[in-house]
Amino acid sequence: MRRFMLACLALVGGMMINVVLDLRAHDSRAADESQAVAIAPKLPTLADLASGKLQLLDLGWPLNPQAAFWPAENYKPFELHTIATLQKDGVLSKAFSSPEHLGTHLDAPNHFEVERPSVDQIPPHDLFAPGVVIDISAQASGNPDYLLSVADVEAFESEHARIPDGAVVLAYSGWSRFWSEPARYQGKDVMGRLHFPGYSAEAAAFLINERHVRGLGVDTLSVDHGLSRDFPVHHLLGKASRYGLENLAHLEKLPPKNFYLFIAPMKIETGSGGPTRVFAVWGAGL
Repeated sequence: MRRFMLACLALVGGMMINVVLDLRAHDSRAADESQAVAIAPKLPTLADLASGKLQLLDLGWPLNPQAAFWPAENYKPFELHTIATLQKDGVLSKAFSSPEHLGTHLDAPNHFEVERPSVDQIPPHDLFAPGVVIDISAQASGNPDYLLSVADVEAFESEHARIPDGAVVLAYSGWSRFWSEPARYQGKDVMGRLHFPGYSAEAAAFLINERHVRGLGVDTLSVDHGLSRDFPVHHLLGKASRYGLENLAHLEKLPPKNFYLFIAPMKIETGSGGPTRVFAVWGAGL
């Protein structure tokens, strides 16, 4: 009987020790979780954006008769006419005329490929995306025909981490500094050939197929460089139902990553693109 009593006491004692250890482990996990919550950064909200607590940058140029457009037949400058005045009609109203691909604009997938979405058919969720800026301004300053390469993408990722899936990649060439000089912005030589930087087909294919980008953007007339005649980047984007953003402004003011883009093209039914407002937003926690 004595041995039985001792065995029972030992069993109960072991169970109590286990309960104490379990409680201590639970308290430790709870403390760790509480500490993690305490040190986790507060993510920004739409309320923060609306109240002006986040950085917000307009990446577009104003529409006016000086706005750049593709120098091809049947293209013409932006036009704005007054059709009613406050003095005469009690209201101010104007009418405008513009090519789709003028100023800061979006190239829809159907711009170069058949049976691809027009600008009004681009899913809204594809127009909100994380952004990154790859700076090729140093290369472009010495070579106006520079092509952003896969090596440039790899160099960016080695410094800033992998480009997230579903991002919009922006190439900053520094070309926007020539915006107010149309001839310099086009880079047209005596033979009528254009000279400005763009993406290489290899880099575009890599970003589309390996990084699953929603779109590509650039601060020049075209995502294809000026000398291009077959426009491979446009074709790659169109075939993949991705879009291009051209004639972007102020890319030099953006951080290389950790920002989001709000892209709002004119919703032209069956359109191959259209003038576009593009906003970048960033702040603590993004």
